[in-house]
Amino acid sequence: MDNIIIYTPAPRSQRFKLFIPYGLTEERNWLKSQNSAFYHPNQKLWSLINTAENKKMVAVKFKGNYVIQTIENLPIKPKKIELDEKSKEVLTLCEQKFVLKSFSLSTIKNYLGSLTNYFSFFRTWNFEEITKDQIESYVYHLKSKYKISDTKQNSVINAIKAYYEHVLGKPREYYDLQRPNKSKSLPNVFSKEEVVKILTNPTNIKHRAVLTLIYSAGLRISEAINLRISDIHSDEGYLFVKDSKGKRDRKTVLSPILLDLLRNYYKEHKPSYWLFEGQEGGRYSAKSIQNVLRKAIDNSGSNPWGTVHTLRHSFATHLMQEGVNLRIIQSMLGHASSKTTEIYTHILAINNKTAKSPLDFLANIDMFTKK
Repeated sequence: MDNIIIYTPAPRSQRFKLFIPYGLTEERNWLKSQNSAFYHPNQKLWSLINTAENKKMVAVKFKGNYVIQTIENLPIKPKKIELDEKSKEVLTLCEQKFVLKSFSLSTIKNYLGSLTNYFSFFRTWNFEEITKDQIESYVYHLKSKYKISDTKQNSVINAIKAYYEHVLGKPREYYDLQRPNKSKSLPNVFSKEEVVKILTNPTNIKHRAVLTLIYSAGLRISEAINLRISDIHSDEGYLFVKDSKGKRDRKTVLSPILLDLLRNYYKEHKPSYWLFEGQEGGRYSAKSIQNVLRKAIDNSGSNPWGTVHTLRHSFATHLMQEGVNLRIIQSMLGHASSKTTEIYTHILAINNKTAKSPLDFLANIDMFTKK
């Protein structure tokens, strides 16, 4: 995930600006709650009053998750785009194809936004005749002028790829474009002790059940809110996850401890279809689950950088610590490739209790301790 960017303010500037990536909802909500916080929609940036106290506060809050850039690197938002009739017709065709392909609503929205800019940039061209080199020049233009993030760059490429592949039926080589190197950052995890504190903190049984479900089964937040009562297979001991990421169905483990908790939750709340429902019916919201976790983290003094997805990361890491086979963990997480699951092997605890340094095997160790 991209880092938060703190921009060095110009001399005598009254405010300093920050960029918070889209996925960092909790960090953005914290910043929004600060007294002097202000949002600049044209730049998609936040700002705070330029004081030493505010600078120290954000540095402590975002420790390890931010970079500092000069004001010259500040991104510029493109002006609002008005498409001509030709481009509008093509964009409508794209939307139809994406819907028929059963892309998610958020994917369709992102793709159409990227393609709106793309069609406007090449409005005088025949879109079907644009070359790979021209497309790469366009992406370079976005990177150099608007300072788009690596995540945004990948999204733009995926949108262009979807247009040529799904709408025009072009061969794959046509959109085999240069992509940014993937970040090598490791996922955040809770310790086992922190998980216990977080899961036992809520007094509301519904809140406790949903957090316990996500951790014990390694679910994504979207999978938890889409879980139906009929997906709980108590006799066979598994949860059925329908249409998860990549439109794949899968099974994952159903803990007997979770099952007892879910039975008590069901007796009290009596959901009708979805396992977790909102106060007015329908699926429980992701925002509500995020708020429940944030309160549990704050109350228990656990890792403040943790998110709901950290529970899923912790599920995988803790299973590896217990020696569960990588392939089984991959299957429960719903990863298409084992390489995705292997990242958790890099975050297992490494210390002098779990591993030895080669120095410890040297026979003549006294030579290092002589004064």
